Amino acid sequence: MTHPLSRRSFLGAGATLLAGAALRADELPAKSAEKIAFFHIGDTHYLAQKESPDKIDEESHEVTTRLIDTLNKLPGSMIPDAAGAGNVATPRAVIHAGDLIDTGDKTGQVHEKMQRTEWAAYQENFGLTGKDGRLKFPIYEVHGNHDSPPGKGLVIDGIIERNKKRPGVTAVSDNGLHYAFDLGHVRFYNLGITVGQVKEVTQRRRYNPADSFAFLESDLKKTIGDTRRPIVITHHIDVARYGIDCKPDDPANLQREWHPCDVAAYHALIARHNTAAILYGHTHARSVFKWDGRSTKAPAGIPVFNVDNSSHFHSQTQSVFYFEMTDKEVTAREYATKNRWQTAAWTPQVWRHAIG
Repeated sequence: MTHPLSRRSFLGAGATLLAGAALRADELPAKSAEKIAFFHIGDTHYLAQKESPDKIDEESHEVTTRLIDTLNKLPGSMIPDAAGAGNVATPRAVIHAGDLIDTGDKTGQVHEKMQRTEWAAYQENFGLTGKDGRLKFPIYEVHGNHDSPPGKGLVIDGIIERNKKRPGVTAVSDNGLHYAFDLGHVRFYNLGITVGQVKEVTQRRRYNPADSFAFLESDLKKTIGDTRRPIVITHHIDVARYGIDCKPDDPANLQREWHPCDVAAYHALIARHNTAAILYGHTHARSVFKWDGRSTKAPAGIPVFNVDNSSHFHSQTQSVFYFEMTDKEVTAREYATKNRWQTAAWTPQVWRHAIG
């Protein structure tokens, strides 16, 4: 399943909270062939008009609306043989890998007004539960660098509030931002912009991980233990560029989007578990590869899925991933458009790997 890292564009280089208690692995029902389906999207970049910050940009509204309508129509449709055949199952979730809005990384009164407009549009269109917005399925988002590099502000506060009502959430970090949920026998972790910050390294991070590493480490110990229960992890920033030597005091780290020492600790932690997939966005380019902590061309390692932008206002080309998981394997396909979701088609390729 090794594929070269796509470099088409690297932007940025650039109910109740506990609806049910999380089950320990030894409390889970026996494995079954039940199929778990979900969509993986990213980089919707809702944009308001700078001249009229209380209004959404028309191109942004158009492409994000078409994305949601496309997702709603896909269940039940046929997948061609070239993309693995079968039919699209009703997804249990849509997982959003961040950059929900566009101006959360900017300051000033005009941009603050734009952020409010963009965030309101995201919530109105995507909803939360699949019954309260245009999207017909529950949405599970993380934040990206265009939402909040410092880990505070409108979008962060909004996600924390949404986590109190988000369907199926069974664990939340102490700060309310990071969370875990279960789909069948698989445990999903949504960990924000990056996974960090390891306590041994005190150097400032360019993007605030908001203690996502501590939450992941604690929940893995409590909920997964030494079992082989599969996990899926979502964050925004890519691992592809930051699997390099951990030099805790290297001044260059201050400009890196993800501290290499955090990346090293993250890989060491999840490599001990049955990590079925890592999901992220950010690069605005699709890439699928196996990650050994260093190389994106490793012959073996953790399966990584980097989704292209799904509804960016500047791009004609967009895409989403469609996943199916059983107790034995993960299957992923890409559904893509060249004209902003006016038409779309399955990429003639299928990615499939066994679950350990």
